Amino acid sequence: METNIGLLLAKRAELNTHVEALVDHASGRRFTFSALDERANRIANALRALGVRKGDRVAILMMNGTEFVESFFGLAKIGAVVVPLNWRLVPDELEYIVKNAGATVLLYGSDFFDNVGELHRRGLDATDLNLWIEVGGGERRHGFSACYDALLEAASPTPVAIDAVDDDLLFIMYTSGTTGLPKGSVHSHESFLWSVMTFTITAELRFKDRYAIALPMFHVGALLPVVINVYRGATNVMLREFDPKVMWELIERERITATLAVPSMLNFMLLVPGFERYDYSSLRWIISGATPVPVTLIERYAAIGIEVHQAYGLTESGGPACLISPDDALKRIGSTGKAFFHTEVRVVDEQGNNTEPGVPGELIVRGRHIMKGYWRNPEATAETIRDGWLYTGDVAIVDEDGFITIHDRTKDMIISGGENVYPAEIENTVMQHPAVAEVAVIGVPSERWGESPLAVVVAKSGQALSETDVLTHCEGKLARFKLPKRAVFVDAIPRNPTGKALKRVLREQFPDHASE
Repeated sequence: METNIGLLLAKRAELNTHVEALVDHASGRRFTFSALDERANRIANALRALGVRKGDRVAILMMNGTEFVESFFGLAKIGAVVVPLNWRLVPDELEYIVKNAGATVLLYGSDFFDNVGELHRRGLDATDLNLWIEVGGGERRHGFSACYDALLEAASPTPVAIDAVDDDLLFIMYTSGTTGLPKGSVHSHESFLWSVMTFTITAELRFKDRYAIALPMFHVGALLPVVINVYRGATNVMLREFDPKVMWELIERERITATLAVPSMLNFMLLVPGFERYDYSSLRWIISGATPVPVTLIERYAAIGIEVHQAYGLTESGGPACLISPDDALKRIGSTGKAFFHTEVRVVDEQGNNTEPGVPGELIVRGRHIMKGYWRNPEATAETIRDGWLYTGDVAIVDEDGFITIHDRTKDMIISGGENVYPAEIENTVMQHPAVAEVAVIGVPSERWGESPLAVVVAKSGQALSETDVLTHCEGKLARFKLPKRAVFVDAIPRNPTGKALKRVLREQFPDHASE
């Protein structure tokens, strides 16, 4: 069997024709593997008839749903390169990615009618982008767009000739761009198959599992599980977008067995009034990552009988890097575990030498699932991939038993009085206060120390919380050079779609000097 991600769906449809493949929560539609594969064939045939060929970049601007899933597999079959677009971006940002990727086709949901209209007015149709296809919309459909449903209905369901294998490109996924212009991480059919196999052989995934997809599919944390579940013969239960109350309802009604949720999602779920009344007995585990998971959050889920397994990965690694096993999840709270199967990790100093246990360094990753490079950016590729190792830019320590703990992004590290201060450590401490809902710690200029930690705090609804309360709570729990010198309060922490706090935004919002 050749390595083509679209063929995974065809093979699963052959083996398990009538097993439920996809539950689309928003529309209420349900599809077997056979039905889903037929729809993927239809969109593949329709796009090929419109002139889409191997290597053409096809941008997708859609919320989670059936059309995204079937388009991804259909495009993989004909060898087109998928460019998932972050639907939270504004037209300026979308325009940059579409142009940088050289996309020739845009598949978009009617939800983005206005933004797409603006892109068209800017003349993107006069560049490479020459085919616009709208999902839904009805009478509101743009006149310059083809109708997705009509194309699907008119197309043949017969399998298409596979035109891309192995090292041919599968997708270009753009990073969130929290520190500058986003970069396109390029993955091939082979690299992503290795991601799928690596995750499947490491995590406890079972045939006919029911996996809730709540992260947006323009993120590798959602796209990878979708493909894994096809590979493993499990059911993708898809939310249009994350809603904490709906998540509990879905777990109960669909008998969800596993899911992935970033720490902010886990926190919001616990804030749902009366969440304890839902039946979540089917849920074996939740994998969490994207940012270091607060110890208190893992403990709170453990108290209600739900295991939270901390994972660490990147778009550039295709997802996998480190995972904590079920046996170790509660014994070593705060650790992200060890390298996935088929994966190597090291913690190194600035000279590239392995650090001693307990000494912070940069985490680097190697495996056949890491990206080919950044799209049209050889300089950034050369900086990030050296001698086959992916340099993550994340600060970590390894203990004597080989367990990895992620401290922070290198760029978020605070240097106070010559000492390295890791915001995640302070955030873990502040989160232990019973009146704190969220916190993000940033460095602000200090005449005395160079930089000092500032805690940006969201209080729980109805809870009284002062700056003195926060600062006093930290005393005795952290070394003095790590103590936040100030605390400020906001209604919400700005986050990107993967739940990472936008600390660049916070630094712009709070440029004031520390109190000392």
